[in-house]
Amino acid sequence: MEIGSVSRTYDGRVALRFQRAFPYSPDRVWRVLTDPECLRCWFPAAVEFELAPGIPVEFHRADERAGGSGPLSGHTSDGSILVVRPGHVLEYLWDSDVVHWEIAPDGSGGCWLTLTHTAEDEDDALAHGAGWHAGFEVIEAQLEGRPIDWSPRERAAELAEHYRRPSA
Repeated sequence: MEIGSVSRTYDGRVALRFQRAFPYSPDRVWRVLTDPECLRCWFPAAVEFELAPGIPVEFHRADERAGGSGPLSGHTSDGSILVVRPGHVLEYLWDSDVVHWEIAPDGSGGCWLTLTHTAEDEDDALAHGAGWHAGFEVIEAQLEGRPIDWSPRERAAELAEHYRRPSA
């Protein structure tokens, strides 16, 4: 699987971007991004939200257990839903970071899924890279109907070296 790319935004923030092609409809991919049961398998926090702009969201740090994740140690991050275009765009604030998901039809029944995670600095953005990469692997398995018989956290740890700033 391809490594995410890093770039600077106009205001100096850092954008970590992933893009994947899936042979599934945008609606099917949208469900994996928004359905609480699907999210439990891959999303790095326990979260349920109403899909409406301006709605506050709480992200509870999650630990892994059979069948998904659950709240751990009461650590909560705040955010809010920024943009919702069902089947196409979901954007939310997570602490000071902006997480933007976009689904675009590919013209042959499948779609492109793009994630852009914008953070204050490069170290912060890169710290999320391995986790999002592992999350995309779980999303792919969910869409294909394959069992998720590995630990997304352990997979993220394996990928972490690919998301570190090169030494000078």
